[in-house]
Amino acid sequence: MRNDFDGTAYGPVIQAGEIGALTVNMPQPRTAVVPRQVPPASPGFVNRTAVLGDIDDWAGRGGNGARVAVLSGLPGMGKSATVRQWVQDRREQFPDGDFYVDFTELRREAGADVSTGVTSCLRALGVTDEYLPPTLGELCALFRSHTALRRVLVVLDDVTEPAQLRALIPGGPGSAVIATSRGRLGELVMSGAELMRLGPLEPAHGLRVLEDLCGAGRVAADPDAAARIVDLCDGLPVALRVAGARLAMHRGLTPSALAAELADEQGRLDALSLGGENAVAAVFTVAYEGLDAEASRLYRLLGVYPGHHWDAETAAALADLTPRQAQRLLDTLEEASLVEVAVPGDGEREPGAGPGHEPAGPYGFHGLVRLHARSQAEQHETGEQRAAAVKRVIDHFLTLTGYADLAVMGGRMRIGAYTRRLDGAAGPFSTKADALNWLVGHRAELLAAVRAAAALNLHRRTWELAEALTALYLNRRYLNDWAESGELGALAAAADGNPAAESRLRALVSRPLLDRGDDDRARAELETAIVRADESGDTLLRASAREFYGRYWDRHDLSRAVETYGEALEFYRLDGDPRGIAIGLYFLGCAQDSAGRHTTALDTLDEAWRRFLALTVKDERMAARARSAIGTTLHHLGRDDEAVTALEEAVHAFGSVGARHYEAPAREALAELCSGDQRLRHLVRALEIYEEGGGPRVAVLRERLSAEFSSPEFPSGEQP
Repeated sequence: MRNDFDGTAYGPVIQAGEIGALTVNMPQPRTAVVPRQVPPASPGFVNRTAVLGDIDDWAGRGGNGARVAVLSGLPGMGKSATVRQWVQDRREQFPDGDFYVDFTELRREAGADVSTGVTSCLRALGVTDEYLPPTLGELCALFRSHTALRRVLVVLDDVTEPAQLRALIPGGPGSAVIATSRGRLGELVMSGAELMRLGPLEPAHGLRVLEDLCGAGRVAADPDAAARIVDLCDGLPVALRVAGARLAMHRGLTPSALAAELADEQGRLDALSLGGENAVAAVFTVAYEGLDAEASRLYRLLGVYPGHHWDAETAAALADLTPRQAQRLLDTLEEASLVEVAVPGDGEREPGAGPGHEPAGPYGFHGLVRLHARSQAEQHETGEQRAAAVKRVIDHFLTLTGYADLAVMGGRMRIGAYTRRLDGAAGPFSTKADALNWLVGHRAELLAAVRAAAALNLHRRTWELAEALTALYLNRRYLNDWAESGELGALAAAADGNPAAESRLRALVSRPLLDRGDDDRARAELETAIVRADESGDTLLRASAREFYGRYWDRHDLSRAVETYGEALEFYRLDGDPRGIAIGLYFLGCAQDSAGRHTTALDTLDEAWRRFLALTVKDERMAARARSAIGTTLHHLGRDDEAVTALEEAVHAFGSVGARHYEAPAREALAELCSGDQRLRHLVRALEIYEEGGGPRVAVLRERLSAEFSSPEFPSGEQP
């Protein structure tokens, strides 16, 4: 007897050939794009033969694990440019890719930390957000696991602490980490790191920097003065570039005149300061003074903009202009080299998003230009004018975040009136994915807006924006951002005298606190949330606050969890909210099952399942979760045939709504109840889902499948 397959398969295929033999086509590990993240070398890079040779020697040495090197030196010495040049010349030594983390940029980003850097590398390896663990230790372990069989290079810019480097050491032999740092990080020597020092440019190379910026003819016309400039700049690339830029922008400024200016020690610090804006203030001031009145005003106001990137619409809101007017002025500022066009892909995007989903905006400031613009704003704009500009951009972000919240979360409970003020307009987001992509790309700017609103004591704007932002945080695990935004929002709601808003924000902020393991703080927030909800008299809010509180007790006391979910359900029933009742029943049933009250749990979950399907707009995802929980409860009751039926229905429903994250564990549960080829079919499918997202259970399932195939139940020699 044979079992032939004819047609098209869209997943793993298990065929029994002749009786007694089984062939399983296992999904192969996903072939990801090889990451190449290190930026290209600078076109104006000058020869650093000695240090490049040192890096070559270091990289060529053998060893059992990944090699580590730190290139240190003063700010502006060209450390990053040197490393990028070396990577460009030696990239073939790392066939499995290179990663790049800029800690300067991370320090500028709202809520960014070492975890953010590790997370970006894991995403480049194909790990999707739902499989990113919550703690730094787990993230680092996952990165080592994913690089254990790869030969990769990790480049870290502007490292300030050894822990930043240690977190990103790959697991594979032959891999390497090279970091730049203003300090030497000597502690790393004990870990086997190679320390290298980047010194000043040699005179000939300093002259090349000047030539690249102002032209070889200018240098050749007065070589003695040019050599004097190089000498007075101490071979520091950033100082030489400031000098060269001044010569380039002022055709009437001769090398002799600039050398004379630099010879004055008092003036040299102003022109070539290494510790602040004075290092380049002369260049920026010359460019600024060449602007017309409209462009100079926008430049000043961008100096008080609370974020780091913007587009024409945001600039228009800031300066009270039309987007077309703002775009024209931004073009002027770009031509004057006072704003920079961001490199596409600088921000985070939803996996698979198209090119239209770029970061918060195509424009940004160099850090020192930003300080210069701010200083000009402080000189030429009143405090009221600066505050008004910030308020306008906060309102701009609140409106767009309100539209995104509606697109992502639909009719969820809200305390703020921000969505009602949209007057039913369609908004800019056609799909949930579009809205979520926008929120992800603007997350740093949106958190900066919350901070700015709080700093200006704009209490209502602060808590409404914080509440709207939970549309992002509930769908993406940006725990630090969420905790900070939620805490600022709760404080603002309290200052605004709005107990309902305070309750909502405190309940929501318990989620990131629990995910970070800060359970005591989460409990305190939740208990305050319940008090404020009761003060508000809002029945639905009182139910929701207790539902959140139940999730805390899920971790600490199952009996208390059952009691708390029961209280939440009573309030949901009192309010009469159909979806709330279904949600309350679902969480109560899960808690009852975990507490060993399986018979009661089955009745509760069955009612939840039926209610999800009876909603005006059926919640098929939650109905499938309830059905899956029913299957687990039936298994606990020993009713395995019924459990299989329920779990199979849940698996089918998860597939229909695209809830693959929930489908995989449901299939694992089914595998426990099946045997033979059915068990393998579910395990293989679960493995395929985990493999696609880089889930942490990939290795566990592969090991389990290998063991299955070595059992007497299956013929020998047939491997996954």
